Amino acid sequence: MTMRSEARPPADIRPRGRKRNRNVVLVGASAAVVAIMVALTYASVPLYRLFCQVTGFAGTTQIATKAPGAVAAAPITVRFDANVAANMPWRFAPPDPVEVRLGEQHQIAFTAVNLSSEPILGTATFNVTPFETGRYFNKIQCFCFTEQLLLPGERKEFPVVFFVDPAMAGDEDARDIAAITLSYTFYNKGRAALEEYLRNHPLAAHANEGSK
Repeated sequence: MTMRSEARPPADIRPRGRKRNRNVVLVGASAAVVAIMVALTYASVPLYRLFCQVTGFAGTTQIATKAPGAVAAAPITVRFDANVAANMPWRFAPPDPVEVRLGEQHQIAFTAVNLSSEPILGTATFNVTPFETGRYFNKIQCFCFTEQLLLPGERKEFPVVFFVDPAMAGDEDARDIAAITLSYTFYNKGRAALEEYLRNHPLAAHANEGSK
């Protein structure tokens, strides 16, 4: 019996150059997508910050230059909370709660002491709770997000000037809130940031040398 051999399909005879060009196009397109994603990531930071400032999202407070003045409304209690990160050798203490009227300017001060034998450069983040009050809590003066240097054993006060917007009384989601908590957390910026700060602030560097 004669065996019949089956015909094999023709091999792919497309030029290698076409494959190479397609690969180059795919790699270029992938790189462009990655670049766009990175750009959007960086752009989202200021957009997210702006969104938080406008809406008070997640307890983000507002910035103001002056208070409008107290209005005839029930007073509200403002409490204060102070925290430090695990690697921050400071004792950070809040002031006592205060009772304020809507629209009334008020000033308080947090205190911090460097408990270590080395200078420490810190920076603080903050928020307010309940989160619904973020859009109504206005700060005129604040130490948040700015570098703060404490020499060994140094004690420093950090003032905050604020008011609660009278518009809060007209917000059905926030008008029944009787107390707001303003919370700060200090973080250690680390050795590299400290050395750069001392290079840029000769007086601080001199004071640090004198404390040794």
